[in-house]
Amino acid sequence: MLDKLRKVEEHFLEIESRLSDPSVIADVEKFTALTREHAALEPLAKKISAYEKILRQIDEDKNLLETSADEDLKILAEEELRELLKKKSALDEELPVLLLPKDPNDNKNVIMEIRGGVGGDEAALFVSELFRMYTRYAERQGWHVEILYANSTTIGGFKEISFTVEGAGAFSKLKYESGIHRVQRVPVTESGGRIHTSAVTVAVMPEADQVEVEINPADLRIDTYCASGAGGQYVNRTETAIRITHIPTGIVVQCQDEKSQLKNKEKALRVLRARVKDLAVREQNASIAADRKSKVGSGDRSEKIRTYNFPQSRVTDHRIKLTLYKLEEILNGELDEFISALITADQTKKLSAA
Repeated sequence: MLDKLRKVEEHFLEIESRLSDPSVIADVEKFTALTREHAALEPLAKKISAYEKILRQIDEDKNLLETSADEDLKILAEEELRELLKKKSALDEELPVLLLPKDPNDNKNVIMEIRGGVGGDEAALFVSELFRMYTRYAERQGWHVEILYANSTTIGGFKEISFTVEGAGAFSKLKYESGIHRVQRVPVTESGGRIHTSAVTVAVMPEADQVEVEINPADLRIDTYCASGAGGQYVNRTETAIRITHIPTGIVVQCQDEKSQLKNKEKALRVLRARVKDLAVREQNASIAADRKSKVGSGDRSEKIRTYNFPQSRVTDHRIKLTLYKLEEILNGELDEFISALITADQTKKLSAA
């Protein structure tokens, strides 16, 4: 492990040196990329520096115990050595996790899509509740949420909603939310007392920039139409809504939330790039399916990941067999316990496979 730590430290110092190079400073794209990498590596570099200092102090104390004739000094060295060994032990557990390969998308903004599945109006209502849950969670993290597209129902739900979540580390935490979310309760839309099961699908995609995913304008079919929903005469008479079809993949994206056709087009292209990238990643993962099954955060949308049981106030994450009896708090955005457990489980699997 020491060799790996030293290589990381050398790489960090090399980045620091390059950041002071005038030719790098003049290249905005390169300077920005190096600054991000420096910021990502800095916490680990500090831990490595502290670890190396502890190792040196341990050697010094051991040497002092072997060579010194001063008993008082040896007592002090023994006390310090005990503390140093405790710190070393803690870092011995922490550093292998920090050395795991980082997901290059972890610090990216997120595009999320929630769609109603089995359950009709009841599923649509649960889509709106999950959207509220993620919005509240984002607020707790200091992130910003912006709706890109919403297909609402007459009873206050959404057949489908897509939105961005912008903020540091958004994808690193929200990526574990991809999959099928089930709700079990007496439907709000019925007066009977029978418990029904409905389901919605959540897709979490890192936002792709133009460099990562190049969209050929010749591959796009762009249609404009009048937006529907609230907005009065302006919405009904002006063709501001945009529908973009990516011909090679068949992906269709639409956006109508802005009053400007240009802004709707920009939003739709953001979603399109994310979906094209997501499709490529899922096709790649399909070719290594055995490895995919071993990952907690596979992002497989066909996987049933969580059940929200209202009668028992219970939420169960099926991937890590974790059940919490605080449904209301979770739907109010208190997702930290689940997400922390999922991150730990994912790291544990990666460490055992390393």
